[in-house]
Amino acid sequence: MEDAMTAMVLVHGAWGGSYGFRKVRPHIWGEGHEVYTPSLTGIGERSHLTSPMITLSTHIRDVVNTVLYEDLDDIVLLGFSYGGMVVTGTLDHIGDRVSHVVYLDAFVPDDGMSATAIRNPGAGTTPIEIGEAWHLPPIPRPLPDPDETAWSDARRTMQPVGTLNEPVHLSKPLEQWAFTRSYIKATEDPGEAADSAFWACAERAKASADWKYHEIPTNHLVASTHPKELAEILLALVS
Repeated sequence: MEDAMTAMVLVHGAWGGSYGFRKVRPHIWGEGHEVYTPSLTGIGERSHLTSPMITLSTHIRDVVNTVLYEDLDDIVLLGFSYGGMVVTGTLDHIGDRVSHVVYLDAFVPDDGMSATAIRNPGAGTTPIEIGEAWHLPPIPRPLPDPDETAWSDARRTMQPVGTLNEPVHLSKPLEQWAFTRSYIKATEDPGEAADSAFWACAERAKASADWKYHEIPTNHLVASTHPKELAEILLALVS
């Protein structure tokens, strides 16, 4: 009997696009599973649709619609970096279709948290002003290969601030959902402080019996630097 096919939905991070998983997809397809990498509105492949009206809710709907319109069930749902905000926000809509949720060097928010609040605890709301900036330039993310860095940098786009400032809504804590949970931490990002938000989220998972925890010795762009290792962790969830 052949192993059952699993659908994996991989959600990219801020300033990025679905292209960031291009090296991971073949490893998953090669084992007979489906993989979906939705592009979030206003960035990456859909940067032509950018607008000050784009918020976290827009990106949540991008992913929810992918799952509903494709009628996916029993899925592995992964959020990378800011994508952790997005996948968390989808759970009240499609949580019953998720078998395992994976946070890849990502924010793990509780109800009412925004990405801005996680990164800068205590930061207040920026008042509306004439001529205010409504999108932010990408954070530099160099890769070991300069050619790969140039290729990636050419595709990193401005991020609408509404996606970072809107709080996520979650009806119950992550640990109370029926699905299982994993956190994957990139441990060798030279620009990351030891007390960063991503390390705080990793420590939450590492200290809990409700989570599986993995480390990959690379920088933040795990899917680009270690696609095979990442795919192996995901495939082990469904083996």
